[in-house]
Amino acid sequence: MTAAAGPGETRTGQIYLYFAPLTFLVFLVLPHGYFLDITTSYMLKNQLHAGAVQVSVFRLLTAIPVYLSFIFGLTRDLWNPLGRRDRGFLMIFAPATAAVFLWMAFSQISYWGLLAGMLLVMVTFRLVAAAYWGLLALVGQEKLMSGRLSALWNIVSSIPYIVGSLSSGWVADHLAPAQTFEIAAGFALVIGLVGLWKPPAVFGGAYDAPQARGSNLWGDLKRLVRHRAIYPAILMIFMFQFSPGSNTPLQYYLSNTLHAPDEVYAEYYAIFVVAFIPIYFLYGWLCKRFSLEKLLWWGLIITVPQMIPLAFIHTGAQALWLALPIGMMGGVAAAAIYDLAIRSCPPGLQGTMMLLIEAGNQLSYRGGDLLGSWIYTSDPKWGFVWCVIATTIVYALIVPVILLVPKELMSTADGEASPEVIAEIFAEIGEPAPAA
Repeated sequence: MTAAAGPGETRTGQIYLYFAPLTFLVFLVLPHGYFLDITTSYMLKNQLHAGAVQVSVFRLLTAIPVYLSFIFGLTRDLWNPLGRRDRGFLMIFAPATAAVFLWMAFSQISYWGLLAGMLLVMVTFRLVAAAYWGLLALVGQEKLMSGRLSALWNIVSSIPYIVGSLSSGWVADHLAPAQTFEIAAGFALVIGLVGLWKPPAVFGGAYDAPQARGSNLWGDLKRLVRHRAIYPAILMIFMFQFSPGSNTPLQYYLSNTLHAPDEVYAEYYAIFVVAFIPIYFLYGWLCKRFSLEKLLWWGLIITVPQMIPLAFIHTGAQALWLALPIGMMGGVAAAAIYDLAIRSCPPGLQGTMMLLIEAGNQLSYRGGDLLGSWIYTSDPKWGFVWCVIATTIVYALIVPVILLVPKELMSTADGEASPEVIAEIFAEIGEPAPAA
């Protein structure tokens, strides 16, 4: 099946119109997103005088709810709050997140207080994220637009990252922690209001389709374990995010070793993320013309040497110049991996699968960051170079993982139906497939 014209294009536009603002808000409030992550790292570094390893440990610990995302995703797939499914999660847990942010705003800042507050807000927002991711994946599967929705969320989610990267240094210098948390609370409340919105293009029959049908807890767990497509997708995202040199070590390498101002690190990430955006637009065009298999091979091979240029920088200015090509090299791979993740979701378990993907993402991101901090501090002269080498080796090892992906899952372009995949969906939910 190819992309429809006329009314079909209108429905696609309505789907974009719904997910674009929701994606922006979710990633702006996301506790481990760039805005709050970088801002809290500045609070730790500048106000609480924490070192590189302490900051990395803080990031690792506060992401514990993300590592346990499987629980929140399964909750999304089995629970129907207020009888409104995903909208119910937005209406309940976005305001709950806002309440935690307000509590943090009116509390005195300390390392343990900040740790407890961020842990709690991570828990409440996990259920918001579960609803968002589960709905996005479900619609992507049902409408045969996993690639286009992957490109959309990557594009829109980049905007909060850019804003966070550019503004975090200014926020750290000009706003008190209380004001930062009050702003986050305000945006969380807006997400709760989005829960009242029910566009037919998104929700019309969405939960009645075969892709949405689950069973009970035990049945869903058995189906999840047996669904072989989930394993290569989770492994790919875990390896793709393992980048020991690109977070805390880079921040301290720029400011302490190269003596660049604090804002250079934030500016580097802003340029880095901006560089992905045109590639995501390109992916939205490519995914309708080439199979996912080809895009995975191309994207991952291009990404392998992505971090090598950072091993040769001597000034903060050089890092800023290199941020653009470094970011562009990773765009196709990032969009393709999430395209694969959406296609890999078992019926009725979209929330569980997508939060497993995010858990793998963050566990690798935080763990790699902690490992990178240890490597960086253990060898003042060459520590950062070793971090870059480790990242490059892991990226090279992702490429053969493509061979583990079921062929039928990646043999089609966006908008094309796979008879094999359709048959597998009906077999998994125990129903006869419709006649061709």
